Amino acid sequence: MGSANRLKHTPAGKPAHAEFVVIGAGLAGAATAWQLATAGHDVAILERGVPADRAGSSHGSARIFRYGYANRTYAEMVREARNWWDELERTAGQTLITPSGAVDFGELRELDTLARVLDAIEIDHEVLDAGQAQERFPGIQFDGPVLWHAAAGVIDSEVAVSAMVRLAVASGARILTHWPVDSVQQRSTGYLVHGPRGSFSASNVIVAAGGWLPSLLPKLDLPARVVGAFPKLTVTQEQAFHFPYQNPSDVWPALIEKSHMMRSYGLPGGRDSGYRGLKLAEQFGGKPIGSGERQDGIVDPVKRDRLVEYVKRRLPGLIPEPYAGSTCLFTMTPTEDFILDRHDRMTVLSPCSSHGAKFAPLIGHLAANAATASTASVARESIPVEFLVMPVGA
Repeated sequence: MGSANRLKHTPAGKPAHAEFVVIGAGLAGAATAWQLATAGHDVAILERGVPADRAGSSHGSARIFRYGYANRTYAEMVREARNWWDELERTAGQTLITPSGAVDFGELRELDTLARVLDAIEIDHEVLDAGQAQERFPGIQFDGPVLWHAAAGVIDSEVAVSAMVRLAVASGARILTHWPVDSVQQRSTGYLVHGPRGSFSASNVIVAAGGWLPSLLPKLDLPARVVGAFPKLTVTQEQAFHFPYQNPSDVWPALIEKSHMMRSYGLPGGRDSGYRGLKLAEQFGGKPIGSGERQDGIVDPVKRDRLVEYVKRRLPGLIPEPYAGSTCLFTMTPTEDFILDRHDRMTVLSPCSSHGAKFAPLIGHLAANAATASTASVARESIPVEFLVMPVGA
């Protein structure tokens, strides 16, 4: 993508300009840029590192795609997101979601509610007793009912980001890497985006800064009442470990357990694990760090030991000795919902809260619609209220 870093010619001393500047090239930013560029808009993407690098929330080859939500609105949006993933795969000529199916279990997982929602949105599923589930998935030790749905899969997040950026660039977008943003200043004609490498002029700005949003938010030149309306964002540095399969020929589903013993998730690790292990993590087990620039990338041995013991108890089909560990950022709202709203000509989105990856191409569609709407109120009307934390532009 070397040629994509070029700037359009501007008179000497003036910053480069774009109709839409997207800050951040993770899943959300890349998806928004793809949608805007393919609709014919002039787009520039400013990325603090490189798209989907390890410092952000969109790196690696393993994110769960699943329909298992107790909230019907989210489940319906997964169904819609699947259509956008299909479109992205067709356009990019790449497989981005590998089928795996998923099992949900644990006394806190609300399986009856999940099953009712899946019935309502017509997603095939089965509720198995512990014995039936054990027979089907011998690598997992079950002690209660299990919900299985075959339509779940594993998203290759890094490849998806690359595909969306590539398609955006093919439609005329520019991608500027190693271009961190320090602040955004509103002007009568739009915005001036400032960073250590200079300034960039924009008619419209889309902020998709992920774990860097908490520190960037006060520097966006938004009214105090708008900034004050934002929910508290908590950024944590989470820990994930890869455990090898006892039998490499076994087929593993994605799994989510929510019980008094553990809140965990696991999924086939794909390229990240050399296709020979399960990626496993404790949900919300990471330490708060405030914002992305404060991460240290250190793998916590205490978290490692907790998951080793969990594997010994619950996952006999894995060798209880991880061969790799990594960190990842979670950016959470108090309700685990997303932020997607607009004030004036600035759209702010934080579709994270630990479960946003599966919605990426749909998020891009919604964000592009919001950014191009004639008014902020029109933009909000096109988005289900449950999908928003609050109306920032109100």
